[in-house]
Amino acid sequence: MRSISVWFRSITSNCLSRIFTVTFSILFCSLSQAQELQIFTEDWPPITFGQGTKADGMAVEIVHAIQERIGSTTPVQVVPWARGYKALLEEPNVLLFTVGRSEEREKLMVLLGPVAISTTALYTRKGNAAHLRSLGDAIQKLKVGAYRSSIFADTARKKGFADIEQAPTPQVIATMLLAKRFDLWVEGSFVVPSVLKDIGHSADDVEKVKILDSLELYLAFSSQTPSATIDQWEQAMRAIKKDGSFARIYQKWLPNETPPMQVLRLEPPLHKP
Repeated sequence: MRSISVWFRSITSNCLSRIFTVTFSILFCSLSQAQELQIFTEDWPPITFGQGTKADGMAVEIVHAIQERIGSTTPVQVVPWARGYKALLEEPNVLLFTVGRSEEREKLMVLLGPVAISTTALYTRKGNAAHLRSLGDAIQKLKVGAYRSSIFADTARKKGFADIEQAPTPQVIATMLLAKRFDLWVEGSFVVPSVLKDIGHSADDVEKVKILDSLELYLAFSSQTPSATIDQWEQAMRAIKKDGSFARIYQKWLPNETPPMQVLRLEPPLHKP
C-alpha cells in the first residue's frame, strides 16, 4: 500500500506541476497580448524628431493619422535609436519607426509600410567630392562617419567600407565631418539639410560623393506583438493611403518627393504571437 501511495502522490505532483505550467503560460500570453503598445521614434528630422515634449515630423504625423483611425492615444516617445531598437528586439508590444528594410531585419521584426523611400549616400565637405571620386575603389579605405547602429552604417559596410566611426546622433557625425575628423559621412538624403541646420550649417556646406543604395523606411513591430494589433495598423495604413491623407502629409514635409502608395507587411517566417 505504501508504494501505491507514493506512486499516487508522484502522479498527482506531476499533474499539478503540468497544470501550473500550462496555466502560467496562458496567463503570460494573455498579459502580453493585453499590454499596451509602446511607441518609440528617434530624433531624425524632418522624418521624426522631438518638438518640446512632443514628437513631430513626417512619419510622426503618419502614425498619428493611423492612431486616430484605430482610436489609440498612446504617446510617441522620442528616444535614442539604440534604446528603441533594443526594445524592439527584446520586448513584446513595441512599435519603432522609421526602420530601414533589410533582409536581416525581415527575420527579426514585422515591417509595415513603406512610409518613405530615402537614398543612402556618402557626403563630404564642400569642394572635396571631385577628389574623393577620383580615388576609385581606393575610396573604400577611407574612414566613414555613421549614426550608431543605423542601417546607414550597415549599408556602408556592405559596400566595402571597413573603417566606420559611429556616434549617438547624426548631428555629432556631421560636426565631426566638418571638423575634418574624417572625409565621408553616410546618411539618408532626406535628413541631411535638417541635420546641418541643427548644428548651424547649411546643406551647401557638404557635397554628395556617391549614392550607395535606395532605402525603404517602415513601421517596425516587435516579433511578440499580437497579429490582431498589427492588423489594425495595417488596415488603417491602407485607409490613409487610399483616401489621400498619407500623400498630403508626405508632400507637406517632402514636397519634391513622390510618396510610396503601396502597403507591404513583411513578417518573420515563424511570427505567430
